[in-house]
Amino acid sequence: MVKTIGLMLKVQNLRKEFDTVVAVDGVSLEVHRGELFGLLGPNGAGKTTTIRTILNIIKPNHGEITFDARPFTHETWNTIGYLPEERGLYRKSRILNTILYFASLKGVSHEAARPRAHAWLERFGLGDRFNDKVEELSKGNQQKVQLITALIHEPSLLVLDEPFSGLDPVNQVLLKDVLMDLRKKDIAIVFSTHQMEQVEKMCDTICLINKGKIVLEGSLRQVKQQYGKNSVHIEFDGDGSFLANLPLVKKANIYQNYAELELVSSNRPSDLLGHLDGKISLRKFEVVEPSLNSIFIDVVGIPTTPQESEGRAAASGVRRSGKPMDQTLRKALISLGLTLVITIIVVLTRLQTDSDDWALPAVLLGAVGFTGYKAWSAYRKVQEKEQPGGNV
Repeated sequence: MVKTIGLMLKVQNLRKEFDTVVAVDGVSLEVHRGELFGLLGPNGAGKTTTIRTILNIIKPNHGEITFDARPFTHETWNTIGYLPEERGLYRKSRILNTILYFASLKGVSHEAARPRAHAWLERFGLGDRFNDKVEELSKGNQQKVQLITALIHEPSLLVLDEPFSGLDPVNQVLLKDVLMDLRKKDIAIVFSTHQMEQVEKMCDTICLINKGKIVLEGSLRQVKQQYGKNSVHIEFDGDGSFLANLPLVKKANIYQNYAELELVSSNRPSDLLGHLDGKISLRKFEVVEPSLNSIFIDVVGIPTTPQESEGRAAASGVRRSGKPMDQTLRKALISLGLTLVITIIVVLTRLQTDSDDWALPAVLLGAVGFTGYKAWSAYRKVQEKEQPGGNV
């Protein structure tokens, strides 16, 4: 049951534009305390842009966002835990020091954060590795540490962008248990993921975004009832490719030895059995609600052309190949290229003449390093300007 102790987050008519691209277009949503809210959508749909705009990482062009009926303030950050899609841990730092540092950013002292950190490390199976460096951990264990940094200050709103990334099935179950425990404490949880199975098992409410717009929203039960029309799941041995061509099948998602079928409304599920006899060896036949994955595909569809895929990338503000390069970055790259060419020519000349004078090559190598740094800095500024993110 969805807890409705109070409205934690309210978003009204949110819009975010990047140049001529509308990444988020009129998104409105509400998240209550004790609610697991799934923010879904295909790649490039605008999910991450929506999250970053809600959290004031980037400014919206239009819309109203409130937390407990109040606008976002600096103090609001101390009530929010955020796991970004891009990882932001300091690889050379010790694990415990990293967690304590992020706790201090949220106003939690080392004395208060230290026992919490050890408790979370134990919960995630890293209790004896608190003094290891982050870079010594596997990708999955680094993800656990990053999750701890989002939880260490005991937030009332937790926002997770692809939290299951890098986690094996065992640790996915562990994370699921953690989130369910937090839900019992009336913490509002918003998470974005491509793993429909996790959403289906955990979420109270979902919001599906496509091309910057909400195309489906509501409680998981309401959504399934809306799309639950004569759906049958079967498991079988043999070639099931013929299932899609049966006259009583309206839609078919066919996998290896498994199929999700939606029947024409005038047919009963039992009518299907006569069409299967002798063609496949049936192992399971179940009349069910459609899976969230099949609903997702039904609503969003599958991109069939490069242009459609490019359009989805544009919807999240991703740079398209035809867009002019930032002038500062362009100049920095040209400078780097010229300096590198001159350095190579001078070095080759010294080698061919057996010269002992290497002062000029040394200076030029320093110039290559400097111009390379300038080019990298210019690139980073462009990225931050167009699609900023990172851990907060």
